[in-house]
Amino acid sequence: MSDSLRMEFGAKGLPDWVPGSVRLYLEHTEMGLSMRRLAQRSGCHASTVMRQIRKLENRRDDRLVDEALKRLCGQYASAVRAGFPQRETQKECQMTVRKTTACTLPNEARLTAEALRILPRLCETTAVLAVAAEMEKAVVVREDDSGNSTRTAVVDRGIAEAMALKDWIDCTDPGRISRYHITAEGRAALTRLMAQAETRAQAGFAEAPAGFAMAPGDREVFDPASVRSSTRRNRYNAAESPMMLLARRKDREGNPFLSADLVAAGERLREDFELSRMEALPDRDGTGQGPETARERVANALRDLGPGLGDVALRCCCYLEGLETAEKRMGWSARSGKIVLRIALQRLKMHYDSLGDTAAMIG
Repeated sequence: MSDSLRMEFGAKGLPDWVPGSVRLYLEHTEMGLSMRRLAQRSGCHASTVMRQIRKLENRRDDRLVDEALKRLCGQYASAVRAGFPQRETQKECQMTVRKTTACTLPNEARLTAEALRILPRLCETTAVLAVAAEMEKAVVVREDDSGNSTRTAVVDRGIAEAMALKDWIDCTDPGRISRYHITAEGRAALTRLMAQAETRAQAGFAEAPAGFAMAPGDREVFDPASVRSSTRRNRYNAAESPMMLLARRKDREGNPFLSADLVAAGERLREDFELSRMEALPDRDGTGQGPETARERVANALRDLGPGLGDVALRCCCYLEGLETAEKRMGWSARSGKIVLRIALQRLKMHYDSLGDTAAMIG
């Protein structure tokens, strides 16, 4: 079978988001194509291909990168096997699909949707992506000034692997629990993806009525049936949410204005809100992580808070609206928003406590 056919069959087995350097790496290591042949096809010098391949090989010390490459090797091999005639299979294709953790790499649409959810959380101060060797999920956690950790998002391992392979995150603290930070490339990718999403919305892709409408009295209304169609954007470029900025302030006794458990309650609402807006995250195995169940959880929480408290929680925790803006839109007096928000978070914590699973709020 010719080299061109080998590459064609392999390419069909890879997700669209896979970088060109990774494709070259797989064609060299899995298909045995020479660097000179790859350079001729790519229109560059063989030394350029060699540098790209060596760079990836050196990155295999990174757990997520190594697992992603193993998984792609298996997909690539399967696609090539499918293209070989039966009589050639044993002679020319002896590759073995390597065993990895029980997850799959995402397609382009799902990676984009998850990146828009996860990368903003990693832009927040002290935020890291924690990955344990034996776990199929990764978590985004953030430490406050007291050293307490709050879980702000849960990530499928396949998503984390893809982000590492694309150099959006980098392992700064390897170990049994490896910690990843967002890279400059990751921040640039977030800006690019947000711009593309806004362009699509302006071009008419979001034609359905907004799921969050203004009712009489300028009050936010959460409509769980149409939340996905909302085109209102969060302040993804903000380094910290309004709630976290408020949490850094001190009260008259010198204590944090918002305690860690109140921040955790607000983050839990925000995580459910972000999950509720996704279309590419099915509710797998009844885990309650799908968008439909997330919408129901958000609606129940805001319904329990009621008008006023639910409004400020939705604005400041979910839409990341600043307190001054929320005060003006709600018609409140200056500097009253922080008091109402704290009361809302206290009530929100009581709501989650009543569910009997408060441990899920704090990582």
